[in-house]
Amino acid sequence: MELKNASLTDFTEALASRAPAPGGGGASALVGALGVALGAMVGELTVGKPKYAAVEAEMTALTGQAKELSQTLLALVDEDAEAFRPLSRAYGIPKDAPGRAEELERCLRLAAQPPLKMVRLCCKAIELMEGFAAMGSVLAVSDAATGAVLCRGAMYGAAVNVKVNTKAMADRAYAGTINDEVDRLTEEYGKRAGKVYEDIYRRYC
Repeated sequence: MELKNASLTDFTEALASRAPAPGGGGASALVGALGVALGAMVGELTVGKPKYAAVEAEMTALTGQAKELSQTLLALVDEDAEAFRPLSRAYGIPKDAPGRAEELERCLRLAAQPPLKMVRLCCKAIELMEGFAAMGSVLAVSDAATGAVLCRGAMYGAAVNVKVNTKAMADRAYAGTINDEVDRLTEEYGKRAGKVYEDIYRRYC
């Protein structure tokens, strides 16, 4: 069964088990999906209200983007698990076996891709949360704040899952390129998500 279709109980139990997947990457994808879904909820609670008629078109567009992004992140739960399994097998190859280094490098690159996608998508999610926080109904603004910090947490979780793979890569130039992107994105968007949360917390709490 696809992990994204598992019940919350089954997914949580699998996460808490000795199984290699789901792990931190899959959990990050799920948290990011939940975070941006909260943004979509803010949009749904805003669209159609006369008080927010001036921003209805923008909120409708943001809501559609958020729903699509949530589904994309949810699909990465399974993509991350699938990408990790070959790496798990590669680590089990005897160290003196011919071709082990090449296979390990290939699998490390493969395993780094889903969490790298998550980092990028969480940045997009944080951009959307800025819009929901700025234009959304005040009755749901706390959900925009919650969504922002969930997306930030998901981004950080994905980032460490990228870097645990790049650290083991033999191709340091390739690893460095990925690390630089992750560092730049987490630095910028961590601050942006924090600002969304802090602004709302200061105004309403």
